[in-house]
Formats: sequence, structure tokens, C-alpha cells
Amino acid sequence: MVNFAQLLFPDFSLILCGYLVCRFTKLNRPVWEQVESLVYYFLFPVLLFQSIVKNPLDLGAASSLVGAAVSLALCAIALTYSLPHWPWLGRHIDVRLHAASAQVGFRFNSFILLALADRVAGPQALLMVAVIIGCCVPIFNVGAVWPMARHANKGFGRELLRNPLIIATASGLVANLLGFTLPDWLTPTVNRIGQASLALGLMAAGAGMQFGSMASAKTLAVAVLAIKHLAVPLMAFGLALLFRLDPVQTAVLLTFSAVPTASSCYVLAARMGYNGPYVAGLVTLSTLLGMLSLPFALGVLGGLR
Repeated sequence: MVNFAQLLFPDFSLILCGYLVCRFTKLNRPVWEQVESLVYYFLFPVLLFQSIVKNPLDLGAASSLVGAAVSLALCAIALTYSLPHWPWLGRHIDVRLHAASAQVGFRFNSFILLALADRVAGPQALLMVAVIIGCCVPIFNVGAVWPMARHANKGFGRELLRNPLIIATASGLVANLLGFTLPDWLTPTVNRIGQASLALGLMAAGAGMQFGSMASAKTLAVAVLAIKHLAVPLMAFGLALLFRLDPVQTAVLLTFSAVPTASSCYVLAARMGYNGPYVAGLVTLSTLLGMLSLPFALGVLGGLR
């Protein structure tokens, strides 16, 4: 576990830098909102596309990992949705607050996942992560909105289809299967865009951290975060065994399971008329807990594998 903690330290240092720069300099939140847009709509899609077209895709090998990742996504959503129905716990959970915060228990921060993939499992891991993102982002987005459906806007389906990460993944998969490769003269530029996206994405994740008022629903907070950072990695370990994933695929799935939740959770909750500050606090705690769940998943569970 110690080795993985040291391995992950540079990335979490960038998250801390983003938080400090946003809070204590003139490069405040409005600046980082623009950085997030740049990363989300341009830098990350370029990184995903390049990661997919760089190496030929083995559909047979990818199918096992995709099957495990999709199964994990569905299990995590079902477990988080079930919280109000637990015999003792349900009495202490506000249904409306649960609807807003359930997404924290299963969504993931793609900024952090992409930054960690290469470091944890090598260059081929980026291709695997890109495929997972393309398959699981639609599932998680639907899962996040479903309990808040009363306030969902009618354009949600259109927004889902226009998601830049999904577009980049889909176009990359088509290009890969058609045998397309980037020309040599363009590769250095694309590589530098990818490097910039990882650093800025991590700093943007740190800049987005904020502590909301969670004192009113501590039981719900503990339950949701326990699912995200303990139950989901344990389920990922079991699914890796069930689908007979190889060591690299297992490392990718465990990383996917243990990264912090998506920073956009609080934006979605607030936009749909729910308690945004409460969800923002959960997102911040999830980011901090990632420093424990990632070494646990990769060091402890990965060691058992």
C-alpha cells in the first residue's frame, strides 16, 4: 500500500495545488470554471481519441473488461439507490436529499482516472480507460438524473448524446476499427495536448473542492461515501475474478472503482433544484477519501489478486 501511496502522491499534489491556487490567489473560481471547460470540451477528448487510435483494439480482450465495468456500474447504482429501503438506515435518510446525493456513490472523476491510468498500469491502460468511459458515462449520467427526474429538463437525452467524452470515444473506436492512425508529424502536438489535459484536469478537480453543510445528514453522507470508497472497490475485485481479468485489466478496473466521485455532481444537483452545498461537501470528502481508497484497492485488493 505504501508504494501505491507514493505512486499516487504527485497526482494528489496537483489536486492540492489547484485547491490552494483557487482559494488564495487571484486565480479564483471563475478562472477555473474556464479551465474545466477547456479540459472537458477540448483537451480530454483529444487525449481519449489519441489513446484509442494509438494501438489496435483487441475486441475479445476488451469485452471482458467492458463487461466487468458495466456490471460494476449497475451494481453500484443499485446499491446506492437501495439505501432508503434498508431497515434501520432508511429511517434516518431524507428521500429528497438522497435523490441529490445518490450519484456521489457511483459516479467517477474522469480527470483523475485518466491521469492515474498510465501511472498505475502503463500506456495500454489509457486505451482501456477510454473504452470504459465510453460505455459507463451514459449509464452513470442516466443513473444520476433518474432519482431527480421530476426536475430533469427535456433536453437531457440530447445533452447525453452531445457529451464530448462519449463523442471522442465513439469516433476513436470507429477510427481504430477502420485502421486509422495519426500522422507522425501530428503526434508530438497531440501528445503535448494530452499531457496538458492531465495536469490541468487534476488542478481543476482541486479548485472545485468546497465544503458544504453536511451536519444535517451525517448518516446519509457516511453511507454514500462508504459505498463509493469501500463497497465499490470490493465489488470490482469480485468482478475481476468473475470475469477472469488479467493483471493490467484488474488494475484498471480497481482504479476505476476507487477514484473520487465526479466534481460535476454538485453542479447537477444545484441545477435541478436540490441541495447543491450538501452535495459539494460530499464531492470534496470523496476527493480526500480517494487518497485512501486508491491505495486500498490497488495495494491491498490488487495484492490479493
